[in-house]
Amino acid sequence: MNSMTSTLGRCVYLLALGLLSNPALLWPTPEAQAESFNAKPGAWEMTFTTQSSGTLIPPDVLAAMPPEQRAKVEQSMQARSGKPKTHTVKTCLTKEDLDQHRIIKENEDGNEPGCKTTVVSKSSTKLVLERTCPSPHASTSHMTVEAQTTESLTGSMDTDRPRAGNVHLDFKSRWISANCTGIAE
Repeated sequence: MNSMTSTLGRCVYLLALGLLSNPALLWPTPEAQAESFNAKPGAWEMTFTTQSSGTLIPPDVLAAMPPEQRAKVEQSMQARSGKPKTHTVKTCLTKEDLDQHRIIKENEDGNEPGCKTTVVSKSSTKLVLERTCPSPHASTSHMTVEAQTTESLTGSMDTDRPRAGNVHLDFKSRWISANCTGIAE
């Protein structure tokens, strides 16, 4: 359960910076066991498009950087701000992942204690979540996932990082096969 305390905001932050090649967001939703999400378990291909504004790096982190590094980071973030970035990954979704709303998975680098995910609404075809994370990487995220068919998912997420910036993420996923052989978790 500890890995389920990861921060959605940090993952989006790492994704927007291009530092996370296989984004993963765990959704700890024990109350959401009642109704399964209408998607097939197995191998999925997910395409993410992110667009950010602001630096996405908290001011205290920037202030602690050496001046040359800070200038490079600020220049890089300014160059990316407002420009969409797209990448595609393959992942394996088990029935348990689907039942527990772990549609997008997170690796261990994105873990941060204290985050809380709330199921705003759910059905077999639509899931709406809200995630809040405390300081020092405070963020609020709102995510919607829809099962277009059992083999097609779409969704979006908006993350607000006070004093740092905002990230908008759109994704579309397609089911590849029931066999996850060769797909790294």
